[in-house]
Amino acid sequence: MKMYAAVVDGGSFAAAAGKLGVSRAMVSKQVQKLEEHLGTRLLNRTTRRISLTETGREFHERSVQILADVEDAEQGAARLTRTARGLLRVTIPLAYGQHRLAAIVGDYALAYPQVKLDIALSDRKLDLVEDGFDLAIRIGALPPSDLVARKIGSERSVVCGTPAYLARHGAPQLPSDLAGHACLGYTLTGAGNEWRLENTGDGAMASIAVNGPIKADNGDILRLAALRDAGLIFQPRFIVAGDLAAGRLVQVLPQWQSGELGVHAVYPSRKHLSAKVRTFIDYLAERLA
Repeated sequence: MKMYAAVVDGGSFAAAAGKLGVSRAMVSKQVQKLEEHLGTRLLNRTTRRISLTETGREFHERSVQILADVEDAEQGAARLTRTARGLLRVTIPLAYGQHRLAAIVGDYALAYPQVKLDIALSDRKLDLVEDGFDLAIRIGALPPSDLVARKIGSERSVVCGTPAYLARHGAPQLPSDLAGHACLGYTLTGAGNEWRLENTGDGAMASIAVNGPIKADNGDILRLAALRDAGLIFQPRFIVAGDLAAGRLVQVLPQWQSGELGVHAVYPSRKHLSAKVRTFIDYLAERLA
């Protein structure tokens, strides 16, 4: 399979032989054996070039992933005897880093003293390769990309306001009631002036056009404005958990929350994943669970 992948990637038996350090005849023989084993032709050969059959193309795509998984498993076994060390650069959303990960990151630093952490708290989607980061923590739906993502947790957003605001304006009883309230908007969701809620009981969905006196690209600014009775906010529970527990904020429409917001560790490639990156992801996943 490895020789076949090398032939396809290199475009010829000679190129594959040179890459693998074996003879052209050996590569040709192994590919022929593979075709006999599968009972199908993978390559069309002429004196000048090779081309893939439809089966050959599909088999190559699967082969590349299988070979990568085998290599990753071998590296994972070898890494058990290695020590996590060196500089680890991580970018984390601002509020999530402050409210959810600060203590966990500190504990990781104590558990792995040979790793030096460089944490960038930013709500911007930084380019991991261009900006030199080993890892990013991202919340919500991930756009298509070549990055590798591992889910390490989940969050939900809730609607809440102060007791004083609710006493003055009344608590909404239905999602549609939000349209008549001052709703403080978060501008980085891409949803504009729309709050999308899910009924955690029956899975029903509601999209409400809202309006209010403040919009911001930071959840803590909106939280502080809500604490001054400026309106309702729709923010992740990790931002408002302390205020809810202390009674400074009250959750309204408790059955209606956001859909599940996946928390993902995102990194450039699973190939040759270093011990410092792997241990950090494993540590976060265990603690967030």
